[in-house]
Amino acid sequence: MEQRKTQLSILIPVYNTVCVDFVRRLQQMAEQSELIDYEIIVADDASPLAACREQNQQIATLPHCSYIIKEVNSGSAATRNFLARQSRYPWLLFIDCDVQVVDDRFLSRYLTALSAPVVNGGLAVGGDDDALQHNLRYRYEKAEAPHHTAARRQQRPYQSFRSTNFLISRDVILSCPFDERFKNSGYEDVFLGKRLRQQRIAIAHIDNPVVMADYEDNPAYVAKMEHNLKTLHHFRQDLKGYSKLITLSDGIHLKMVRHCLIGAYRLLGSMMRRNLCGNHPSLTIFKLYKAGFYLTLDNNA
Repeated sequence: MEQRKTQLSILIPVYNTVCVDFVRRLQQMAEQSELIDYEIIVADDASPLAACREQNQQIATLPHCSYIIKEVNSGSAATRNFLARQSRYPWLLFIDCDVQVVDDRFLSRYLTALSAPVVNGGLAVGGDDDALQHNLRYRYEKAEAPHHTAARRQQRPYQSFRSTNFLISRDVILSCPFDERFKNSGYEDVFLGKRLRQQRIAIAHIDNPVVMADYEDNPAYVAKMEHNLKTLHHFRQDLKGYSKLITLSDGIHLKMVRHCLIGAYRLLGSMMRRNLCGNHPSLTIFKLYKAGFYLTLDNNA
């Protein structure tokens, strides 16, 4: 255990999301902590929804808080780097804008975290099982949750790094920033995990999750997944060893097997997609659809 951290910048990238209440909650927690100095900076990545921007202006009226609207949309990687440069304090806590903090000890756990320059807190799944039983994103995240405990993440600390909720030394993020080739959300955090490993910067995983409580409808989630897979394929050389799909694709050496899998996807893909976008999505079909979609991209490269 290291000495309690007393100076903290809380950094929140936002896009088309109203996060006034979320920031107010964090600001109140910071006031009640033993922080000597703190700030909360919210950077809007040129959200097109004026109503969100207008409501978020309230953030600037809160003590120690600021709200910056970027003129040009540059993507989540560039926005996080921008926030790091705007910060003043030696420790930076990055949090996504569409989650919840429900534990009063959330900040305290980070302030007394292990003496590693990067600390990943994790993500928990919230929501009502009955109300969300037909939501694909909720069902998938719920099924995957046991694989993302702090103990499991620590077994592969770099491959398990995610940017939803993490603490990092300001010096580290300025010397090893997010790669701004990743223009949209998706895999920029995975690649940062790889760069941290290359530079031998330690990552500690702790049980200090934020809670996911807002889920896209099924068609929106499927479209987002397809977009992310295109990003994964584009950066497949950079992300080798950090994606099960890349490992799967690279492991299929027999052309006949690959052609059969791609042929099956092309024959059944539309039907599988209808299932995923419908009211009774199958997680088995979801996994098969992802693999087929990616293999088809790989086959067309």
